[in-house]
Amino acid sequence: QVQLVESGGGLVQTGGSLRLSCAASGRTFSNAAMGWFRQAPGKEREFVAAISTHGGRAVYADSVKGRFTISRDNAKNTVYLQMNSLKPEDTAVYYCAGNYAGIPGVVVTAGSRYDYWGQGTQVTVSS
Repeated sequence: QVQLVESGGGLVQTGGSLRLSCAASGRTFSNAAMGWFRQAPGKEREFVAAISTHGGRAVYADSVKGRFTISRDNAKNTVYLQMNSLKPEDTAVYYCAGNYAGIPGVVVTAGSRYDYWGQGTQVTVSS
């Protein structure tokens, strides 16, 4: 069974930065397309960023493009989300997710296509 554990969330001021990490275990990580999603209070979960199995492709939501960077280290079974120029509207619980279909070069943006989810980490951006 796959386990995904996020870390790195916290409280930061507007304009600040955070780096989220998601450590995976249980199956071959290099077979997994990975994604980050977020859910703010009273809102639906939304896509943030996704990366292909070996990191060659990445896709971002328009709201974070140019500010967030997704990356992965398959040797460490970890995916990252570097968040810069944070805004109050980025406040949410951030979740990582894994699609272990093992298809190289594919990025997955739909939450329904992910098999496994982490427990989430809170990011709060103060104004």
